[in-house]
Amino acid sequence: MRLLPWLNMVKHLHLFLALIFGSVFVLLGLSGSVLVWFDELDPGLFLTGRDIASASPTTPSAVQSAFAVLSRDSRYGSPQRMMIPATNAEVISAWYPPYASHPGALFQQTWSRQVFLDPVTLQIKGERNWGEYGTSSALLMPTLFHLHRYVLLGEIGRSVISISGMVLIVMVVSGLFLWFPKANRKAWRQALTVNFRASVAAILFRLHRSLGFFALPVFIVLGFSGAYFNRTQWLTPVIAPIFPITPTKKIELQPQDKLDTTSSITPAQAIYIAQGRFPEARVSRIGLASPQEPIYEIRLRQANEVHRGDGATKVSIDAHRGQIVRISDPLQGQSGDRLLSWLFPLHTGMAFGVAGRIFICCFGLLPLFMMWSGWRMWRKRHPVH
Repeated sequence: MRLLPWLNMVKHLHLFLALIFGSVFVLLGLSGSVLVWFDELDPGLFLTGRDIASASPTTPSAVQSAFAVLSRDSRYGSPQRMMIPATNAEVISAWYPPYASHPGALFQQTWSRQVFLDPVTLQIKGERNWGEYGTSSALLMPTLFHLHRYVLLGEIGRSVISISGMVLIVMVVSGLFLWFPKANRKAWRQALTVNFRASVAAILFRLHRSLGFFALPVFIVLGFSGAYFNRTQWLTPVIAPIFPITPTKKIELQPQDKLDTTSSITPAQAIYIAQGRFPEARVSRIGLASPQEPIYEIRLRQANEVHRGDGATKVSIDAHRGQIVRISDPLQGQSGDRLLSWLFPLHTGMAFGVAGRIFICCFGLLPLFMMWSGWRMWRKRHPVH
């Protein structure tokens, strides 16, 4: 009987958090179910039309040519970074510095111009503003991304999502406390199984409890990773004392180290330097040097990385001297580095290939069911007279 007040307190906490944040969890779950297929659903406007089976790897010289074409074009100029596809069946994506679409707005959202080039013909295949909302074929998936990442609230939305992620962890832990059965075999069997011959109300109650229990580790991973992605600075001090994280050293630049295009290395040369350090890795993007920061940052993916797609290996290169000034290798990091390298692949399901993505896609429907079944149970106990 002494536990009853605590049980009631936890029950009210669980209900209160569900009422406040439940709709956010449903929104994130449904949008996340679609976003795991982002690459497949993003429009074919940004494909070259070549057969991927017979396509050739995208070469550093193709990246250099694309950079030169854009830089000479008065409509575009020098991009900030370029996404490099594995083969020339896909386009090179050039990104430009972000800018505020509506300066001074409460829920300000930044836009970044994104231009797509055929790596063989160097023809512009299309462009869009990343951050602009819309339902057109070019803007639909980016809009879903911003809905999932920021709930369309700009920078304020990052804090909302981060707080929601931590609240999700509190909710599932409180749910575990409410679920925990008595210390006998019958109670445990009832807590872990569902009798589908029972009444609808009983089935919903058992499903809510059992699914909540089995989904607990996934909810914790999704909640923690979502919070970390949006507000890294909030969670790093919590992680570092338990799992050491390699500090990111700031690259010190001398006042005279302004970018001089006549004496600096080219983007292609920077890529070759990075490939020399990781010869078996695939180059996935290049952060281009600028007068303000004469550093190339090359992103690569090593074969053994859990982070599929772009990878998480980074090589920073001095644009003047062609020297490597910083390396971030997820396969050589400390325990905290390796832990953090798992977050994005787990969050998206990419860590386990197509099967993992299918699982996350289906799992995204669970918050909707938990919200609906929880509401049904609450309505049964509090009928409207």
